[in-house]
Amino acid sequence: VVSLAFTGKANCPYYAKAELLADYLQASLPDFRVHKILQHPDKWEQWLHDICEMNGWEHRQSPIIWRELLDRGGKGRLLGGVNDFLEHAQRYYGITSAMLDEEVLDIAEENLKAYIEIEKEEEEIKSLVKPLQIWITSASSPVCYQLIPLLANGEVFGMTTDISIHLFDTDKFKEVLCGIVMEAEDMAFPLLRSISEHTEIHEAFVQADIVIVLDDVLLNHEVQSIENSIRDVSEICQVYAPLIEKNAKSEVRVVSSGKSFVNLKAMLIMTYCPSIKPENVIAVATSWESVAKAMLARKLNMNAAGVKDVIVWGNITGRNYIDLSHAKLYGYDCAIWGPADFPRPLLNMIYDSEWVHSELQSAQSSLSSQVNHCVGMLPAHAIATVLRYWYHGSPPGEIISVGVLTTGQFCVPEGIVFSMPVRFQNGNWEVMTELEINEMTKEVLGSLAHDLIQ
Repeated sequence: VVSLAFTGKANCPYYAKAELLADYLQASLPDFRVHKILQHPDKWEQWLHDICEMNGWEHRQSPIIWRELLDRGGKGRLLGGVNDFLEHAQRYYGITSAMLDEEVLDIAEENLKAYIEIEKEEEEIKSLVKPLQIWITSASSPVCYQLIPLLANGEVFGMTTDISIHLFDTDKFKEVLCGIVMEAEDMAFPLLRSISEHTEIHEAFVQADIVIVLDDVLLNHEVQSIENSIRDVSEICQVYAPLIEKNAKSEVRVVSSGKSFVNLKAMLIMTYCPSIKPENVIAVATSWESVAKAMLARKLNMNAAGVKDVIVWGNITGRNYIDLSHAKLYGYDCAIWGPADFPRPLLNMIYDSEWVHSELQSAQSSLSSQVNHCVGMLPAHAIATVLRYWYHGSPPGEIISVGVLTTGQFCVPEGIVFSMPVRFQNGNWEVMTELEINEMTKEVLGSLAHDLIQ
């Protein structure tokens, strides 16, 4: 099989002459193949220079024709220009071109028009595919590093949604951001349209569809008071919020995550971004859910994936309450057998009630320690999971804990960001107010709300 590559300027009459002869040979000969590559006249010189330099060829005019030798392990063997091809066709096939110059010129003009139309169509198609713009603050953190592959592999937003990721941090982390960008580009995710680093504050959140706030002010009583830490958090949010309101899209979704003051960050962004709908700002509690489920699974000697509907109430990274009253077990090996989707109430399966009421609740500091010492995998997975649910819905009937602005649900005072059970559906979320809670839980929630307000 003979395979020839033809490349030339779209308006070149010599290319048109060679192309027509090649088309005739391809139609007439079963083992003759043609690969055409048209180039815009303005881009031709640079393209010719690059391909000749890459292959070590000497050629200066349009067209350039070479024999493709990929089946023999080579890049290609230069044949030459139009005269070389005419001579080749005459010598090997006894065929030449008898076209008049006027006909060739008309075809060259048609080639250029067709090329421009095709190029325009391709640009229009590209413009219709608008990638989701995702901004991540404090992007030098390990959480961001773990989060990028989860966002870019298509499982969060879907296999047909392109994304652009923007990494934002202070100037001292510029080199780290550049390294992350290069590594992400090298991974060549099909849906990652672009990834960029930003250190200029005025550039932040431009056209953002999603903002993920990872900034942390870690509380250390030996260094500073809680009041000073809260002041630091407030200063960060007072910088971010006006820029989100000014630069981001009107329907932007903001996700607050991190190891400290997650509820407060969400609350302050709502406060300083009055034009953004409060329901578009949430705080992630999934890390706490995951750690609690894993602790329960170890107690029950089962897979943590089978533990569902553990609720995290209150201040996610502060004083919270792990509620097991609605928790269920799936696939638990016990005396009662059932199908894979058959749930068992968790409290009925843990016979050590003392462990439930004392050990788990006293393990709050242990849970806090586990979450705070995560190097990035767990919180990254938590953020990706919540975003996937937000865009595509949470599993039917399953409870997800999220910090949201209260409107009086479960007797919790209005106007604070409080973690409570929600379901995601049709791109929105709603608090599962149909869940029944006992008097003891109501008292605990009241105490948690009081502490959070203070």
